[in-house]
Amino acid sequence: MDTPAEVPESRGAPHRPRRPRSARAHDAVLTATSALMREDGVAAVTIDRVAGRSGVSTATIYKHWPCKAAIMAEAFGRDTAEAVAFPDTGRPIDDLVTFATDLLTYYTSPDGALFGQLLAACATEPQAAPYFHEFFLTPRRAALEPYWERAAAAGLTRPGVDASTATDVLLGALTFRLMARHESLAPEEVRKLVEYALHGLLLPAADAADTP
Repeated sequence: MDTPAEVPESRGAPHRPRRPRSARAHDAVLTATSALMREDGVAAVTIDRVAGRSGVSTATIYKHWPCKAAIMAEAFGRDTAEAVAFPDTGRPIDDLVTFATDLLTYYTSPDGALFGQLLAACATEPQAAPYFHEFFLTPRRAALEPYWERAAAAGLTRPGVDASTATDVLLGALTFRLMARHESLAPEEVRKLVEYALHGLLLPAADAADTP
């Protein structure tokens, strides 16, 4: 049964992530959660199974995570950070396209495909939202920011477009395709969508004026 012996104090109120005192226990819980998600999918993960696999008691787990989706969000964020490298060729636009493409391509892999399941789990367990934002969403957005800032410093971006807006535009269409699965998610198609989002769909005004 996936219920703690005592109701956590945060039940019914916003819960802020906090790490266990033992780094070893913290790592064991995340490692066990990652393994269970890959083996059986998000829906099959329970606190009891995480406790059994990690050797950390359910009482300790519930002291630091309010629900299983919170643990999964943190574990998946760590896995994604380890799986997707940060290119640094000195060409900010190329690096931006490569990073965004690699990130979305990872989401189509067997391990990365847990992304959609995780979104659904967090939607049904609102207490996981702070964990999803802190350990998954915010790091992904922060990783794209330096690329955009380098491109802006080089005079390659439209004035007034900040990194947050650029991230939404770059990844929004790809995330929709990832969730809907209505078109191909092959790496070359992912790259194409990133480049279209970055460079736009319309011809430059001068070229469009010459088009019959």
